[in-house]
Amino acid sequence: MVGLIDLVQTLTTPHPLDRYLELVSPALTARELRAEVTHVSRAVPGSVTLTLRTSRRWRGHKAGQYIQIGVLIDGVRHVRCYSPIDPEGGSDRFLQITVKAHPGGLVSNYLHDHAEPGMVVNLEPASGVFALPEQRPAKVLLISGGSGITPVLSILRTLDAEAYTGEVTFLHYARQPEMIPHRAELAAIANRRPNFRVEYRFPVEPGTVVNGETSTGSGFFDYDELERVAPWFADAQTFVCGPPPLMNAVKNIFEAEGLADRVHSEEFTLTTVPVDPSEATGTVTFSGSDVAAENNGSSLLEQAESAGLTPEYGCRMGICFSCTATKVSGCTRNLRTGELDADPDKQIQICVNAPVGDVDIAL
Repeated sequence: MVGLIDLVQTLTTPHPLDRYLELVSPALTARELRAEVTHVSRAVPGSVTLTLRTSRRWRGHKAGQYIQIGVLIDGVRHVRCYSPIDPEGGSDRFLQITVKAHPGGLVSNYLHDHAEPGMVVNLEPASGVFALPEQRPAKVLLISGGSGITPVLSILRTLDAEAYTGEVTFLHYARQPEMIPHRAELAAIANRRPNFRVEYRFPVEPGTVVNGETSTGSGFFDYDELERVAPWFADAQTFVCGPPPLMNAVKNIFEAEGLADRVHSEEFTLTTVPVDPSEATGTVTFSGSDVAAENNGSSLLEQAESAGLTPEYGCRMGICFSCTATKVSGCTRNLRTGELDADPDKQIQICVNAPVGDVDIAL
C-alpha cells in the first residue's frame, strides 16, 4: 500500500496527494493525520469538550499523553497541545478533548466559540512521557488544577476501565464546583470503585471576603493536605498537572521527603524568564531567508513571524521540538531557565530561546 501511495504521490506532483483528497472530503487523507469534530459540549462555563473521529492512521494514546491539534484560523494553521481524556486502549477511532478558554488564548477561544460538528482539524500522533507505566503502580495519587485535569482524568478513567484494585486518590483544585468538567463521571467512578477516592478543593486567596469575613487564605496544597488525602503517598506513584504554584508545591514537598523520583508532572504553560525589551540589543539575522531585524527581546519564533517569516512550529512551549533551527552564531537565552548558550552551529528550539545581542539563525 505504501508503494502505491508513493507512486500516486509522484503522479500528482507538484501538489501532495492529500491536497487532492481533501477536495473530496477534508478528513480524507493518505499521509496526514486528521480528525473530524462529531460532537461539541459546552456544559461547563469557559470550557468546551470536543468528540473527534480520527482517520484510520490514528494509533491511540497512553493515559496521560498529549496530542497536537492543528486548527485553521483565518487561513493560518495554529497548533496547540491537548490531552485526550479517554482511557487508553480504546479500539475505535473516537477521542475526546476538553479545552479551557484561556484569556488571550487564540486557539482555545476559537474552539470554545466556533467549534461545531463537521469541523476538521489536523492531528499528530500522541506523545509525551507523562503517562501510566505499563506495569501499573501498587498505589496512585493524582493531583490536578484547572485545565490540568485532562491528562489526569485519562489516567483515572484508564484505571477504572481496568478495574484497578490498588489505592487511588484523585485531588483536583478549581475556583468553584461548576467549573469542574466531567463531575458526573467522576462521581460515578468514585461510587462504583470503593478503592477510588475523589476530592475537590476550592482555594481562597488571603484577603478574600467570604460570608462577610475577610479570609486569611485556605484550601491550598500543603503537607497536611497530602497526609489527609493519601497517607500512603510515600508508597505511591504521583501524577500532577496544573498551574505552576500547585506543581511547585507538590514537587517541593516530595523533594523534602526524598521522594522526588515518585512524582511525574506535565505542564502546558510556558513559564519564561522575563526580558525587558529596552535591554534587548543587536540584530537577528535569518540567513536562510536573507532577512534581518532588530532584536526586541522576544523568542526567535515570535521575531521570525514579526519579520514576515513562517517557520514550522508545534506547541510553542518547547515540548514537541517542531521548531528546531540551526543557530549559526551568537548567544541565546533559554526563556524557561535563563541559561545562556553561545555554541555556534547548534540546533535550538526557536520557541523557547531569545537572542542576546547579534544572532544568526539558518531560517
